[in-house]
Amino acid sequence: MATLPNPLPRLASLGLPLPLGGLVQATVDGPWHEPLLWLADDRADPGDWAALGRTAPAVGLLPIVLDVGAGHDGPELWALMPGEMSYPGDHDAEEVLEEFWDECADDDAHWPGLAATETPENAEGADSAPDPESVASDIVDALLDGGGPLKDPRLALVPARRSADIPTAIGWTGPANHESDTGRLSAVLRSWEDRFGIRVVALGFDTLLVSVAAPPTTLAEAEALAAEHLAFCPDNIWQSSDTTLRAYAENRLLNQPAWHFWWD
Repeated sequence: MATLPNPLPRLASLGLPLPLGGLVQATVDGPWHEPLLWLADDRADPGDWAALGRTAPAVGLLPIVLDVGAGHDGPELWALMPGEMSYPGDHDAEEVLEEFWDECADDDAHWPGLAATETPENAEGADSAPDPESVASDIVDALLDGGGPLKDPRLALVPARRSADIPTAIGWTGPANHESDTGRLSAVLRSWEDRFGIRVVALGFDTLLVSVAAPPTTLAEAEALAAEHLAFCPDNIWQSSDTTLRAYAENRLLNQPAWHFWWD
């Protein structure tokens, strides 16, 4: 994957307000040639994300919360494979989703296309629309305050130019049973960044959570987006009580400020 110069080897000289932690280089094939991420030693607290979010992006690092609980240990044991990931910008998000759709949808269900929406920047009333970074910070604080599924959340920093690229930058293989090249999934996340103001805020062994600054506000919009979610992460619907696109759209997407994905 094409990347910017990695600031992590000189992290100690960057002046960031970091708690105790260490660099992670472990991959499934042995130590990577440079650090993949920095990971805090202790559980993150509300406000930690915002503190780093004000300073780390300026030096080429983005914050992420990693869940090292739920019996899966930390990223050192997640079988990271950065060398196997393609560059997200080499893929077209709709082509990726259509391919996934053809593999997982009913045989007589045709790909409906991307959900039509105005981008957060161009939408009516954009001047008063929520800022994606502020929404991300609020969602993370709620997660760290016990309001979510994370078992042992730790703050991490990843060298990436945009939030959608974080899973690919570290070689995350959580969705391997659905797609082994996470760069293709990051291409979809980039599209959701542009259309819905999402930010990747948390990763677990096989889970991903994003904040959403501009979620769908009508059921029709949510149902159109539900088709994208089925293609992106079929297990969200196949192994859920919301077994139809309409139910998933109404309960998980309509006006919801966060989306949670899980791959079996």
